[in-house]
Amino acid sequence: MPPSSNIEPFEDRSVHPPVRGFLHRPANSTGDGLVLTHGAGSDSRAPLLVAVAETFSQAGLTLLRCDLPFRQRSPHGPPRPGDAARDREGLKHAVSAVQKLIPGRVFLGGLSYGGRQASMLSSVEPDLAAGLILFSYPLHPPRQPTQLRVQHLPKLRTPALFVHGTRDPFGSIEEMENAVGAIRARTKLIRVEGAGHDLDFGRDKKEAGKPELPAIVLAHFQRFFT
Repeated sequence: MPPSSNIEPFEDRSVHPPVRGFLHRPANSTGDGLVLTHGAGSDSRAPLLVAVAETFSQAGLTLLRCDLPFRQRSPHGPPRPGDAARDREGLKHAVSAVQKLIPGRVFLGGLSYGGRQASMLSSVEPDLAAGLILFSYPLHPPRQPTQLRVQHLPKLRTPALFVHGTRDPFGSIEEMENAVGAIRARTKLIRVEGAGHDLDFGRDKKEAGKPELPAIVLAHFQRFFT
């Protein structure tokens, strides 16, 4: 069995918006860290984030699962139209918080809305994170393929790893390949066969549909960012 990590609530109210979430401290640290955040309908306790955090921290990364400012404001409901800029500022503070805890690189990632905000932040602050890991990027609203959320992608200079289900209504694999091709940095798209937008880690499932996924993503992450 790999060494377990210590998980503790984390909060930094010295910045505004504040940072709140759960910190995974590895038993044997590599010196690197990762900030992960959630989608529009969940929080830092999302099953996928928990599973990825546990797997990555067992591999030696210090990992922060953080609640975006819109979720700190309200425990339920989606972000408001004006929340995005503040959410990105919150992610910037979360990266800074982890950087203070480790000597190495800090990576940034998220699920759906959280991943989109991470990529938008990195497009204007290319040196903020060493790399991105984006789960179920919401390329467009379901059944509205012309409403693409890609305007910032050509400006992105941060290496990015995408994890995407082949049945995701927010973007097909072909659509994702076209969007990722516009990024002027190293990228990799990991296909998750048969998975939808939640990558089979929905809240209503007692067991994850793809329990091996975090380990597969970790292996790709380690090779891609070596």
